[in-house]
Amino acid sequence: MKSVTVSIDVPQTPEQVYDFLDVMAHHERFTNHYLTDWHYSGPGRGIGSCATVTAALGGTKTDVTIEVVEADPPWRIVERNVSAAGRRLAHGAYTIEPLRTAGSHLSFTYAWARAPLADRLLAPVVRATMRRANRTVMRRLATELVRHVSTAGS
Repeated sequence: MKSVTVSIDVPQTPEQVYDFLDVMAHHERFTNHYLTDWHYSGPGRGIGSCATVTAALGGTKTDVTIEVVEADPPWRIVERNVSAAGRRLAHGAYTIEPLRTAGSHLSFTYAWARAPLADRLLAPVVRATMRRANRTVMRRLATELVRHVSTAGS
């Protein structure tokens, strides 16, 4: 299946964005509209940080394990996602680039490495659902970044 990419520009520096995204528990704040029941393991940040969540999208629920497998501060974080009893394997990658004027361009790409037959048969619908959910994620993430940076600066 083709990957899905969404992006947003935010006023925070790449370092500020990375510092926020690097903490796995922060992800619950901007994804809890479709990822619930968060349980954490491993370190709180960086490679090996992990969460098991329940994803509710497109009328279905499934458990997902999310683990950070790659980190290149302050530019990139890659997560491995395993769900559907191991039949679905995907990677989510956050890429952070500085803007010329100030702030950062933040992209999130979700790429399937393996997908159940139903996902493949309904690929256009699955991709549209993921794109819509992740656009919401990016808007909510931008709001959380403002809260986090203003709180951290106080």
